[in-house]
Amino acid sequence: MSGGPAVRVSIESSCEKQVQEVALDGTETYVPPLSMSQNLAKLAQRIDFSQGSDSEEDGTEGEPRDREWSKQEPEEEEGTVKFQPSLWPWDSVRNNLRSALTEMCVLHDVLSVVKEKKYMALDPVSQDPTAGKTPQVFQLISKKKSLGTAAQLLLKGAEKLNKSVAENQENRRQRDFNSELLRLRSQWKLRKVGDKILGDLSYRSAGSLFPHHGTFEVIKNTDIDLDKKVPEDYCPLDVQIPSDLEGSAYIKVSIQKQAPDIGDLGTVNLFRRPPKTKAGTQLWHVKLEAAQNVLLCKEIFAQLSREAVQIKSQIPHIVVKNQIISQPFPGLQLSISLCHFTGEKKNHRASPEKPKSDDHLYVLEHNLHQMMREFHKQQLSSVVMPHPASAPFGHKRMRLAGPMAYDKAEISSLQQSEGLLEKIIKQAKHIFLRSRTARTIDSLAIRIEDPQIQAHWSNINDVYESSVKVLITSQGYEQICKSIQLQLNIGVEQIRVVHRDGRVVTLSHQEQELLDFLLSQVSQFPD
Repeated sequence: MSGGPAVRVSIESSCEKQVQEVALDGTETYVPPLSMSQNLAKLAQRIDFSQGSDSEEDGTEGEPRDREWSKQEPEEEEGTVKFQPSLWPWDSVRNNLRSALTEMCVLHDVLSVVKEKKYMALDPVSQDPTAGKTPQVFQLISKKKSLGTAAQLLLKGAEKLNKSVAENQENRRQRDFNSELLRLRSQWKLRKVGDKILGDLSYRSAGSLFPHHGTFEVIKNTDIDLDKKVPEDYCPLDVQIPSDLEGSAYIKVSIQKQAPDIGDLGTVNLFRRPPKTKAGTQLWHVKLEAAQNVLLCKEIFAQLSREAVQIKSQIPHIVVKNQIISQPFPGLQLSISLCHFTGEKKNHRASPEKPKSDDHLYVLEHNLHQMMREFHKQQLSSVVMPHPASAPFGHKRMRLAGPMAYDKAEISSLQQSEGLLEKIIKQAKHIFLRSRTARTIDSLAIRIEDPQIQAHWSNINDVYESSVKVLITSQGYEQICKSIQLQLNIGVEQIRVVHRDGRVVTLSHQEQELLDFLLSQVSQFPD
């Protein structure tokens, strides 16, 4: 053990408080412990700024330093006992830092004198002008090399700038797929199935019962070459919709004279011009809106076709291909057609007749869409009132037995509700009867100059009823006494005429009956 290397042992003072004084009665007075600042000052005084970092110096000077530490230990112990608060403990640290700052300032001054010429100037030594003169060719070569190096540096910098500008332009033009997908998700329902992103076009969430799935797929657009110039309308996202929902569609409702032969009716190929897209509208949004409109038109036509087959009427409804034919009045037919244009087939049937004017009733098409949305709302309504668990919901008499209960006919009458086809037929009857009444009054007013016939149509009408005020006057002194005022209430199948004195006359849908009634009113005026 004596031949081995010396082992350093650090000895610290014990944590016990030292006794300062013992009184006569045996009471011990302890030295108060050092505060945090006093302890830090004590440790700072033990720093040796002259100590080196080499291992050899540590080895050689280890013994004398050990002796110094051994000598300082009793002094420190005495210092702990007798602490001098008047002596500043950081004095040695301040002196060492000040000497280090002085050395750094000297080094900084030397470097500034060497680097900057304003502190020290070197005068050139006069030499023989012929000895140090270089040929002009070498000067030109050196200048050329230096200019070439500078030109290469400038070209490299210009290339880097061009690349950065091009990349910034491409990044601005090329929209991010994730941001575009987020925009699509904010407007349409999306879900992830495996590695595919699928969307929903159907109206099931709005209450639709149409069995079509209405699913579209979101794909990434990879048809464009990014090395070439990116077009302005480039979109990194595209949608793939079912083939039966491509293109555009609408429901055509028209009232025509009855065709001589039903076999002559075929698939209707009447298409309107596609609406112009607004500036800034994405292509996928236009495609999805058109596909959803096609799906809604197919649902409306399927509902109308189902009701046309189920409803029992005196004159049965006919469903031929994409057309539903009904006969609201004798010699008149109502045609409801589904016009679907995909853009691939343009085989319009050529007919020798001249093209007819557009007889499409846009009001009825709008009403069909509105009634279908009301039907969706009724199906979606989840508000269920309290009702018996073992009896139908409704009037109390529907759940009673005996003579006070409803019979089968009364219950069926309460549960009857008109379908889309019945409502649209009634609206078509009213529109046709109103237009024919207006045409009859106008033709009679043009043909008869005296007395004058004036018609004032009301702006507040219903889908099943309209009103017009007919005023028949004659020129002359006695026109106040001879004026006739009629109120015509046009319904679905009849016209109610209300006179000024309150008399009510009911007219049928026949045009001749209305014409005869107006002529009888005009004949009351003298020739």
